[in-house]
Amino acid sequence: MMTKRTVLYAFVVVLAAAPLAAGAQTTTQPSPVISVTGEARISVPPDMVQIDTGVTSDGKTAREASDANNATMGKVLLALKGAGIEEKDYQTSRLSLQPQYTAAKSGSPATISGYRASNRVTIRLHDITKVANMIDTVVTAGANEIGGINFMVSQASKLLDGAREQAIADARRKAEIYAKAAGVALGTPVSISEEGAAQPLFRARVMGGMAAAPVPIAQGEETLSISVGVVWAIKKDP
Repeated sequence: MMTKRTVLYAFVVVLAAAPLAAGAQTTTQPSPVISVTGEARISVPPDMVQIDTGVTSDGKTAREASDANNATMGKVLLALKGAGIEEKDYQTSRLSLQPQYTAAKSGSPATISGYRASNRVTIRLHDITKVANMIDTVVTAGANEIGGINFMVSQASKLLDGAREQAIADARRKAEIYAKAAGVALGTPVSISEEGAAQPLFRARVMGGMAAAPVPIAQGEETLSISVGVVWAIKKDP
């Protein structure tokens, strides 16, 4: 037989559970927003350049090719030091030693005819007017490969500060167009995020082989781009 205390406890439990059950049926509607991406670009002259150069040597044996390559590259590195390039501004980027084969003849496999050693170095210049002179320096010292020339902007992120403001203005312009088309009023930004790292949209690159005379270098301009994602609140009706 149920006691009075047991009946009272059951009654309290039912009363406490009733509000929870009612609350479980209530769902919160997400606030309406407009999400857009704002973009901006600026063009600036490059202030730094990287030159990819190196030495390739052939020999009948691996040791012969390697020794010849090391000797010539040593002269190139000494030339860089003599030209006032700091050690932090040049770095070995690739080393390789590969066998060279004769063409396979009918009924016989290809055979090793010698070896090729290659040593590539990347040079960073902070004065882009010295590109032609630097190429002449390394070629004179024995470099027989120029893999490429990359013009860059060293302070790209700082230079993009003005473009960031333009990107926000572009995002507002787009959001206002959507708001007007939808018949709503634009509110305040809910979130702002920069999408991806600030990088040059285009990086000039010059490719070519060796030349006997200095090659004219056109540095051009770098186009830097920035994009921001902005989520705007939609004003509620008063």
